[in-house]
Amino acid sequence: MIRKLGVGVIGCGNISAAYMRLAPLFRGIEMRACADASPAAAKARAAEFNLREETVDGLLASDDIDVVVNLTIPAAHYEISRRAIEAGKHVYSEKPFVLSVEEGKALAELAERKGVRVGSAPDTFLGGSHQLARSVIDSGAIGKIVSGTCHVMSHGMEHWHPNPDFFFKPGAGPVLDIGPYYVTNLIQLIGPVKRVGALASIPTRERVILSELRKGEKIVVETPTTIHAVMEFASGAIVTLGASWDVWHHKHANMELYGEKGSLHVPDPNFFGGDLILTDQEKVVDAPKWDHPLGVSNQESKDGKALANYRAAGLADMAMAILEGRPHRCSLEMSLHAIDVMTSILKSGELGRFVDLSTTCERPAALDIAAARDLLAEKEFA
Repeated sequence: MIRKLGVGVIGCGNISAAYMRLAPLFRGIEMRACADASPAAAKARAAEFNLREETVDGLLASDDIDVVVNLTIPAAHYEISRRAIEAGKHVYSEKPFVLSVEEGKALAELAERKGVRVGSAPDTFLGGSHQLARSVIDSGAIGKIVSGTCHVMSHGMEHWHPNPDFFFKPGAGPVLDIGPYYVTNLIQLIGPVKRVGALASIPTRERVILSELRKGEKIVVETPTTIHAVMEFASGAIVTLGASWDVWHHKHANMELYGEKGSLHVPDPNFFGGDLILTDQEKVVDAPKWDHPLGVSNQESKDGKALANYRAAGLADMAMAILEGRPHRCSLEMSLHAIDVMTSILKSGELGRFVDLSTTCERPAALDIAAARDLLAEKEFA
């Protein structure tokens, strides 16, 4: 029987419930404790999921905690991850795992000295639909990817989120908050980015909160909320990215990749599932059959639609990689490169010129059907 690594969560906000609820689906991990700057938040989550309530210091000192899941706000990611690594713990962070390349390199050096792993969300690229897209591309079905487009656009979070302030501060905005899903998926599909160029703006300098508890309060916007960027990949592919929280409605597809022999329409990288559309040079063709376990619907969305949600897949893959002595897919190197891409986009928007990337990475190993099944708890296939 494979040993499980003990997991402790620091940060008991909205996303923590998904990790705690879904972790039992996977092998190699066991949720044991949680902590938060707010003792009341930690107490509530601990009671909800039958975990041990801890202080942050107490969790970091706990002998039964092997991996710390860092779910704090982005501005606190570096400090909490640094403390966890100093305590000899592996770290898996919610995105973005740091806010600068310098912070990421510092964590990488520290982790190497301490002999621990660092991983980071997003792990949605491990979902069945995105791994099918990877399989199609790797098979050569549409030839070499030469270009593409992706769009993530809405009118922001102040309409529904109870505490939307941090979305509009440095370290967030659509590029660093939603962008990780798109950039990470592009890296796993196409490879690393060579340089970027962008235009960015803040059309609305002040946002009004419309969610009930704080309705009417105002937020000063301190980071660009409309960004149009172009990414040149090391492979030669050129992909445009439109990211905005100033759009009420649009008809752009989430992601389209254009190859020498056909095109691939990829579903929203923010989710594990969704439908692919594959074309040859003239028409839509049938995509390969794909019975991937991380694409199976396992919950309903707010509007009643079937949804595949396997958050914690990246965490489980890192745990199993530690136990098996292999690289993990949601790696520090890829996460750092994604941070480099996104912060360079923002820098380009500020400077008005192209910015060369200072990092690179390898594409993570594909997660085929057999590998995905191997991540899930055996009871799922009893």
